[in-house]
Amino acid sequence: MNNMKLILLIVTIFVFTMCVPPNDSGSSDPLKDKARLDSLRRLKCPRLMSSAAEYYRNRDWQQTVKIYSEITSLDCDEWDPNYAPPQEIYLYYAIAYEQMNKFDSSEYILLDGLQKLPNNIELRKRLAYSYKRQGKLEKEIIEYERLADLTPNDISILNELSKLLKEQGRFDDQILILENILKIDQNNEIAQSELAMAYESSGKDPLDVYRKRYEDNSDNVSYGLDYSDRLVKVERIEDAIFILRNVIKIDPTSKLSFRKLADICTKNDMLDEAVSAYTSLFKIDPRDERVAIAISNVYIDLKEFDKAIKWADKSIDVNSDNGDTYAQKGKVYFYGWDNFRSQPFSVDDRIVAKLSYNYFLKAEKKGYRGFNKKSWFEENAKDVLYGKAQWFMAEDKIKRTKKIQPVSKDYNWVIESLNPEANW
Repeated sequence: MNNMKLILLIVTIFVFTMCVPPNDSGSSDPLKDKARLDSLRRLKCPRLMSSAAEYYRNRDWQQTVKIYSEITSLDCDEWDPNYAPPQEIYLYYAIAYEQMNKFDSSEYILLDGLQKLPNNIELRKRLAYSYKRQGKLEKEIIEYERLADLTPNDISILNELSKLLKEQGRFDDQILILENILKIDQNNEIAQSELAMAYESSGKDPLDVYRKRYEDNSDNVSYGLDYSDRLVKVERIEDAIFILRNVIKIDPTSKLSFRKLADICTKNDMLDEAVSAYTSLFKIDPRDERVAIAISNVYIDLKEFDKAIKWADKSIDVNSDNGDTYAQKGKVYFYGWDNFRSQPFSVDDRIVAKLSYNYFLKAEKKGYRGFNKKSWFEENAKDVLYGKAQWFMAEDKIKRTKKIQPVSKDYNWVIESLNPEANW
């Protein structure tokens, strides 16, 4: 390309000099040669720049390339950089090649332009793009590293460099770039999250990233929740609970904070604390039957079946169309029965088992597909469930009132009556 420019320039000068009277001295005069070239540029460059702009506007890329080739051969920018700005010439010249999908030619033009304008940001961005389209990832990264040196506070360039380094698996280098971003903008959430992931991908502990982010922004609920999640991941349960309680102080209405606290306490057998957190959550959102079910489950684990049944009833009150709520009551009866049943089964055992079966049956009819002992009860009905035989042997008072309830102390939490079925 440089050779062709030289040849074209020589030919142009030769043609131009053909019209000029011969030099009487017969020797070359550099000043006169420059004067002749400047005269030629004054004649041709304005017309060429105007034509290039017109062809570019009309998206005639082949003609655009042809005209800019003449412009660069004449070095019109050296004649008058204001009228023929070099950045504009090389940028539009390169873009014209891009539009023709000739990214190797675009690369060549941009490199040529950067010889004159080594610190030009737009040309380097365009060069990085040409490398990207050619799949020259290493060269693209190098170009963005140069851009980052030229514009150290341009976060968009640093973000792009971080993305490229991540794609190449160069996590240590990515960490340095992300840390630079955070020096410029310490509250940049995207950079903070990317930094934590980069630490993790590089085998380093990202906990310090989350800790610093939270400590620098301790009133940010989201940062506190992220930090507590990381503490749980490394089994620092007490620290996680401490952070969550601080978050709750900042935002007492944060449902997510209470839910996370309750879940952590449940999984770590801190059941009283779990009940407290879930109860607070239910006060915030008393229309969420899932919270009532969760409280009921914790009370099952505590073997406090009176409270477990109360919260199961509450879940049904909140949403009687959800089969999960009926299944929860069947579950409370089942685990209570399993905890207190005698051998052989007493009449009271059979009553509670029948209540459990009835609720699992209701749940299934409403589409419930979770934990369900219905099939087991049906398979063992004669041995386990209260039925026609037990009703036949019941006292006259029970038959008259049609209220079948357990009477033993173990089942004093069962306040619901079992109704006799029509075929008994």
